Amino acid sequence: MLRVDHAGEYGAVNIYRGQRAVFEKLRGKERLSALLEEMEDGEQHHLETFDKLLTERNIRPTLFSPIWNAAGFALGAGTALLGEKAAMACTSAVEDVIEKHYAEQIEELGDEEPEIKATITQFRAEEIEHHDTAIEEGAEEAFGYSVLKGLIGTGCRIAIRLSEKI
Repeated sequence: MLRVDHAGEYGAVNIYRGQRAVFEKLRGKERLSALLEEMEDGEQHHLETFDKLLTERNIRPTLFSPIWNAAGFALGAGTALLGEKAAMACTSAVEDVIEKHYAEQIEELGDEEPEIKATITQFRAEEIEHHDTAIEEGAEEAFGYSVLKGLIGTGCRIAIRLSEKI
């Protein structure tokens, strides 16, 4: 569970880095860049928390980490190159999958591991905030939103399954 969460946050940080790499080069995108940086900071905090938990419990990260690094950055940069709304569609899609994944983990934990459950519950609330921000920023207005959301969501679910195994 922790390995998968670590991998997801690692990917999320790199998605935001990819988006910012594009938008920071464009004039008039300062507000958007600042918003993306704020969301990236939240994901970075999540990543650091899971880093610490992996170390404390002697759990290795997924072997796919280098791939998630590159894929996350490419997904972020690619959607940013399609425009602001496409970048927000990416955020919406990713956060939707992660929020549901965290909800499943919270249920699975039940009364076990109350500290981890509390952490995941807090992070889930923050992921919902990111999703809602993306919607407010026009994610659903992106050209091909349903296709983007479907493809990105499927990719996230595949990454989760692979990270659970390897």
